[in-house]
Amino acid sequence: MPAKAKTSAPAKAKTAAKAPAKKTAKKRDKVVLAYSGGLDTSVAIHWLQEQYDVDVIAIAINVGQPPSKDDIVARALRNGAIKADFIDATEEFVDDYIWPSLKANALYQDIYPLSTSIARPLIAKKLVEVAKKEGAKYIAHGCTAKGNDQVRFDVGIVSQDPSLQIIAPMREWVTTREKEIEYAKEHGIEIIVKKESPYSRDENLWGASCECGILEDPWEEPPEDVWEHTADPAKAPAKPTYVEIEFVKGVPVALDGKKMKGVKLIEKLNEIAGENGVGRIDHVEDRLVGIKSRETYECPAAVTLITAHRALEAMTLPRDTIEFKRGIEQKYCQMVYDGLWFGGLREPLCAFVDATQEYVTGTVRMKLFRGSATVVGRKSKYSMYDSGLSTYAEGDVFDHKAALGFIYIWGLPGRTAAKAHGKK
Repeated sequence: MPAKAKTSAPAKAKTAAKAPAKKTAKKRDKVVLAYSGGLDTSVAIHWLQEQYDVDVIAIAINVGQPPSKDDIVARALRNGAIKADFIDATEEFVDDYIWPSLKANALYQDIYPLSTSIARPLIAKKLVEVAKKEGAKYIAHGCTAKGNDQVRFDVGIVSQDPSLQIIAPMREWVTTREKEIEYAKEHGIEIIVKKESPYSRDENLWGASCECGILEDPWEEPPEDVWEHTADPAKAPAKPTYVEIEFVKGVPVALDGKKMKGVKLIEKLNEIAGENGVGRIDHVEDRLVGIKSRETYECPAAVTLITAHRALEAMTLPRDTIEFKRGIEQKYCQMVYDGLWFGGLREPLCAFVDATQEYVTGTVRMKLFRGSATVVGRKSKYSMYDSGLSTYAEGDVFDHKAALGFIYIWGLPGRTAAKAHGKK
């Protein structure tokens, strides 16, 4: 055992009395909260302070969701956050997240355009940036334990900075809307209680999602109040709307001949396609956490643009490139959906996709009519469509005599196998 320390004898000489040292307040750790201004994240400010004894920095990130009716930053400060900010990330969202997904024709399970999924890595990136700037030890978000987003945020955050710790109040504090409202009243938390809805919604520039309520019965048709951004196809205009979308290297740059930046182009196309009932999706999808979930989506611009982009690729890319790219697209979708944006695979996949887009330049004409978005025309200076080869009329330049020799060579393995196996 270690020897005890010797105690010194008291000094005989008198010394002047010293004032007791002032106790310095313990410096509290900081947590960056992904803040929306809704009920969950409003009560989370006080809950985090109460449960973890931390200072809360509330960060709202704009990825194209509907604007709040009040100043949510000011309300976060009134509710106890030491700092609050609203970061506009819409242009970055389009340029670095939506356009790469469009070039990959990203449709999870061939149906869902990843509207919610693709926004999560950007939000995670911004939260980490703020945490580093503020010297925060924690990042908090409002995801529940049954959804995909908790995985996307948690994995996305630690894949950028493993030293950060995650707090998920709604995962730890299993509660109800009514109990949260009562908690807010008890602690003087300012909230805006909207009309109670049976649905859970998420919205951004690339689309809106809706779940819960009657939608949890997959046999029931979605009621009309599920849809907020698209017209009922049966009540949409009786005449079709035509739009022309110009692409340069796989990226939309103009609508009906008018050059537009990405955010404006998507907003305008959401409006036009939505008025024609385009973009409604009713899908039973496989969540990452192992649950099958019935989800409805409204993605007017996404559905229209992906349909147009695939049509332009069909005109400008060789068949083997298209077929191989389809496999890469599915892998890309799975990676984004599963929250692996910051893993090692995304950049190589995107590099391949970008390489395929070198000649995906041209214009596609779309017919929007009562819920459908149909390609009715396409043109490109890099088109591989050669009317001289494809026509059956005058001007046919295809060598018909070459067909017989081609078919003989193409069918030779089958002919040889039939002879060999026939002996058995």
